[in-house]
Amino acid sequence: MQTNFSLAQLADPQMARSEQVLRACVHCGFCTATCPTYVLLGDELDSPRGRIYLIKDMLENDRPATVEVARHVDRCLSCLSCMTTCPSGVHYMHLIDHARDHVEKTYDRPLIDKFTRALLARVLPSRALFRLAIGGAMLARPFAPLFEGVPALRPIAAMLKLAPARPATRSANEGERRFAAKGPRRARVALLDGCAQPVLRPDIDDAAIRLLTRMGVEIVRPVGGGCCGSLTHHMGKEELALANARANVDAWSREIEGEGQERGGLDAILVTTSGCGTTIKDYGHMLRGEPAYAARAARVSALAKDVSEFLAERELPVPVIAAGIRVAYHSACSLQHGQRVRTAPKTLLSSVGFTVLEPAEGHLCCGSAGTYNILQPEIAGRLRARKVANIERTDPQIIAAGNIGCMTQIGGGTAIPVVHTVELLDWATGGPLPAGLPSLPAAA
Repeated sequence: MQTNFSLAQLADPQMARSEQVLRACVHCGFCTATCPTYVLLGDELDSPRGRIYLIKDMLENDRPATVEVARHVDRCLSCLSCMTTCPSGVHYMHLIDHARDHVEKTYDRPLIDKFTRALLARVLPSRALFRLAIGGAMLARPFAPLFEGVPALRPIAAMLKLAPARPATRSANEGERRFAAKGPRRARVALLDGCAQPVLRPDIDDAAIRLLTRMGVEIVRPVGGGCCGSLTHHMGKEELALANARANVDAWSREIEGEGQERGGLDAILVTTSGCGTTIKDYGHMLRGEPAYAARAARVSALAKDVSEFLAERELPVPVIAAGIRVAYHSACSLQHGQRVRTAPKTLLSSVGFTVLEPAEGHLCCGSAGTYNILQPEIAGRLRARKVANIERTDPQIIAAGNIGCMTQIGGGTAIPVVHTVELLDWATGGPLPAGLPSLPAAA
């Protein structure tokens, strides 16, 4: 694609990167076939190619975002299916991230929209505030239909409907910073602290810790880490996202460099929420212009792995459950498209005896996408219905996924239990039955 940015514009590293991305696009339209919003809405401007034209015009002419641009940029899920499909290697993720930042800085949103986004950006990255918010949402949930009747308040209704029926029990591991390997130590890793997942489903990290330590992996959770920044990053609130990224880089760098540790260093930084993993693997890009962080952020990104990637490189303990339990595997967009991790989770589940089922249209998003199912509830609801229908056609006993957002979204549309892949791997190799699963047969 031909571009016409001035030299002054290209002096901005973010603009220079966007120009590179735009130049790579050859208008082929392959992306339209796999874009969830285009598949649903049939509007060219709700496809990656259409958004690219809108973003190019806005950035080249240094224009504030219009209502139309904001609407179509906001409708993008950042599922990155287009990047998997694109034959030209267009790095759409960096372009849409820049566009969101520009929209946030130049577009005067309606008051209720500003309030909702500010509330989400303040509450979700904080475990304490998120716990309080969930408590309030559970009490207010019966009033969701009242909010749903007013179009501007539908995001509030969506928030209430997504609230769990009961609060999760806090993890017995909360506050613990080091977990010793059982037996000879074979690796040393850091585990992301996170924000929303430990509040909604603390069992996920508990399962990862049990499984990894049984495999001889020492785990650390350095002081100072926390939210990865992806939720605010995808709302265009770049400074908040970068602050989270810097805090994590600082925390993990102390472990990487072995400060104050008898046996320092890290073999990997593990993430059990694939949406977070995609962002952490991009820290090197996000902080590339900051001399105090660029090199360390690049090193963090190089060490970051989804937990399934790390486990696939090692031999799992011997399974102790009966073979053949049917598991429909939902491949989170952030894992299959954002990180290109596609086979490892399925191979791991098969290796411990599960029968892995692959639903149709596995490349299409479930509609979770961070805060998307709150901010765009109508489109998200249609995507969930489509995803759940495809999953249920496989007749599974369990649904497995590697991202808490997907688990919450899909779980709200089906009675089939939804659990994290690592919970199943832990259970299959000696851990407890994941919460919410019916009694299933153990190995003879």
